[in-house]
Amino acid sequence: MQEHGSLSVPASLIMYYHQLGVKEEELILLLQVNLHLQSGNQFPTPNELSNHMSITTSACTSLLRSLMQRGFLDIEEYEQSSIKYERYSLKPLWGKLYEFMMSKNEKKTEEKQEQDNINLYPVFESEFGRPLSPFEVETLSIWMDQDYHDPLIIKAALKEAVISGKLNFRYIDRILFEWKKNGIRTIDQARNYGKRFRQHQAQPAKQNQSSDEEYKRKVPFYNWLES
Repeated sequence: MQEHGSLSVPASLIMYYHQLGVKEEELILLLQVNLHLQSGNQFPTPNELSNHMSITTSACTSLLRSLMQRGFLDIEEYEQSSIKYERYSLKPLWGKLYEFMMSKNEKKTEEKQEQDNINLYPVFESEFGRPLSPFEVETLSIWMDQDYHDPLIIKAALKEAVISGKLNFRYIDRILFEWKKNGIRTIDQARNYGKRFRQHQAQPAKQNQSSDEEYKRKVPFYNWLES
């Protein structure tokens, strides 16, 4: 094995090995295996591995067995010049690390989404100038949890309702329905669509007398343009 050089390992392994259930000695052993693999020694013996650690050959053998039993290390066969050989594989370790990082990222996304959801309430209360009613709080939750509207889009719909002078949940629901139906997914798209919609509304048309009444949500969404 080459005596000097660099070892390439994911930084996330060093940061999160404990959360994966790997102990310090096991981590060093896995790094030793990785070093040998990168140096071309595909199947180092316990003696070769323990020579660069503060453990005995017997202890190294036990650690290798434990790592394989727990799904962090594997032995696979490969063929070269019609001869079959065995080598260590760290694919199980990288797989566990990948799954852990994906789960961690999903948790961060969920936490951010939850925080965004929480942040919507004070924004609405500020625009309405009063605390939201239980019905309005439930409606906000439905928009986010059942209709899967992005909090930023909901805020944009609120702003559109303010600009239009129709600050009520019924009208905001109408806006969200139209945007979703027309594939509006970004703030710029919402802004441009809202401008065109207001221009259309400025033309003489029969007004819906009930538009400013207390919002009574119907599930699923109804097409308000056809009402």
